Amino acid sequence: MVPTIINGSQVPLDSRDLETCQRVFDEVRKDRHVTKDSAEAEFIASIIISLYREGVHDPEQLHSMVEAARGLFQPTE
Repeated sequence: MVPTIINGSQVPLDSRDLETCQRVFDEVRKDRHVTKDSAEAEFIASIIISLYREGVHDPEQLHSMVEAARGLFQPTE
């Protein structure tokens, strides 16, 4: 039998993980006045999930990193 290597992005999130991600998502949306059904909200959610799966589990650190990532990907006018 060949051993399977599972990286962090393949492990399902449990209810505690989702609760943390939801809390950070709600805080970032509130801070930036982003509506829940917007493309920006989807982008924020994807950043949060990606960072969480990479091992960023501290809510404050996650919030800071999401804010930094959003700044990197803002559209230029």
